Amino acid sequence: MEYLGILSKMRIENEKPVRYFLNLDETELYMNDLIGFPIEIKFEGIIHCIACGRKIKKAFGQGFCYPCFMNSPLNSECILKPELCQAHEGGGRDPEWEEKNHNQPHYIYLAQTSGVKVGVTRMDQIPTRWVDQGAWKAIKLALTPYRFLAGKIELYLKQYLADKTPWQKMLKNEVNEIIDLEEEKKKIIEKMDPEYQSFILSSENDIYTFEYPVLRYPVVIKSINLDKSPHIQAKLSGIRGQYLIFENGEVINLRKYSGYEITLTV
Repeated sequence: MEYLGILSKMRIENEKPVRYFLNLDETELYMNDLIGFPIEIKFEGIIHCIACGRKIKKAFGQGFCYPCFMNSPLNSECILKPELCQAHEGGGRDPEWEEKNHNQPHYIYLAQTSGVKVGVTRMDQIPTRWVDQGAWKAIKLALTPYRFLAGKIELYLKQYLADKTPWQKMLKNEVNEIIDLEEEKKKIIEKMDPEYQSFILSSENDIYTFEYPVLRYPVVIKSINLDKSPHIQAKLSGIRGQYLIFENGEVINLRKYSGYEITLTV
């Protein structure tokens, strides 16, 4: 069957393993059912800005036209650098959007793929944020009333921890099983600046674990660029984070190509 539609990040349900759903042509496809079978993806050469919807020849960021890349709150600086957020002061590119999305409680967390990283996410994005990053385990570290404060704590902790997921290691399933996230949290709490102590969740030590629908992880990875390779035809061997993993070791980050019009044949 063929499905024509515009790519966006897959919806997830946190089961064991994670359940993935892709919306195309007003149809929601259960992607786990496609694992182990050949699929075909064709980029039709059309891109729609994910903010304003207009057709564009080139996408900026992850699916924006240039004006929206520069002006949309969906691509504001504080998305990647929460310590720059102005929502708590009534500022930002769109104060109403900022109030709804960033002037809200945010968690600072520790997540593990291969090593341990620190991150920030809105309260209602747990556990989706962790799954989108392909995390194996995660633990909550602190809770703040708004994004700016969470960003300040994350910025402080970057002197001790990475803040990015090593996606190649994640897609090879290179896991350090010796790491104890609860112990890592205790170590970080000891290093925390007194200014941030009141936000720490000292007694909340639940470890969240995730399983992904992958038949076999690749040894060597080749990332697919949909602009240069608009036709993909291979057997799907798994899904982790927002990546499709193919039997030949090729992978594609669907979120990166948000707004791209594709035909998926299954």
